Amino acid sequence: MALFVLSLLFFSFLMGSSESQLQVGFYSNTCPQVDSIIRAVVRDAVLSDPNMAAVLLRLHFHDCFAQGCDGSILIENGPQSERHAFGHQGVRGFEVIERAKAQLEGSCPGLVSCADIVALAARDAVVMANGPAYQVPTGRRDGLVSNLSLADDMPDVSDSIELLKTKFLNKGLTVKDLVLLSGAHTIGTTACFFMTRRLYNFFPSGEGSDPAIRQNFLPRLKARCPQNGDVNIRLAIDEGSEQKFDINILKNIREGFAVLESDARLNDDIATKNVIDSYVSPFSPMFGPSFEADFVESVVKMGQIGVKTGFLGEIRRVCSAFN
Repeated sequence: MALFVLSLLFFSFLMGSSESQLQVGFYSNTCPQVDSIIRAVVRDAVLSDPNMAAVLLRLHFHDCFAQGCDGSILIENGPQSERHAFGHQGVRGFEVIERAKAQLEGSCPGLVSCADIVALAARDAVVMANGPAYQVPTGRRDGLVSNLSLADDMPDVSDSIELLKTKFLNKGLTVKDLVLLSGAHTIGTTACFFMTRRLYNFFPSGEGSDPAIRQNFLPRLKARCPQNGDVNIRLAIDEGSEQKFDINILKNIREGFAVLESDARLNDDIATKNVIDSYVSPFSPMFGPSFEADFVESVVKMGQIGVKTGFLGEIRRVCSAFN
């Protein structure tokens, strides 16, 4: 009996150890080429499609915010797969992750999770957009569930600021994280589909435009997204700096040039506005916090939401299907 109890305690110890926190360099001994392989795949993808940097960063956000950072968004097993959820509309980049996975399976079969590839690809995408380089703790395992309902609580462009704050808080993220992760909109584009309500059917009257849009900016937005026009036309989210990772997005939000409604709402709330002001005040460049450094802190924090480690989940052979 005593031997059985000792064995049980030892097994429990191993379980606890294996489910410890993620760590930088998790693959340093088992697959030391993981970074170079993913970096090369991301580089080729961004050179072929400059918007791909934003696409891969957004993919990481959507994966983490639904079921946790477990690669569940990558699964394609029919119309009920999570990736087909309304909250994931426009998310892409799946083929880039599969390309990296295929190369890693050739070099390190069965070792590198798809969830880690998504996080590492997002990091390399930020660098490709002239953003900050940072280290990503790894050791995630891939989830075993993928369903439309997992994306029910994704932040939406038409959410109120209170709802946005609540959704982030429910994931362990602060008001500051909300502003910084919204700052990821410094790169990339959006579709007119997400602009129709803000430009032509704004709440609560159901007509007219969002009064937060600067008056000399409104005609330009309407020209890009005319009423009853092609909702698939794309426009830059960060006016004037859509392919460069910089603080311009926060300046645009502060001055009424936000493209997305959810970004504009950050300027309506005292708490989020104070965060924005801390980065774009006249004294910020010298005495204020660093947008780039704080963004890195927030994205790494986001990358640890609901992770599976140790004996949980699996390491998929291909990212779009369970083993």
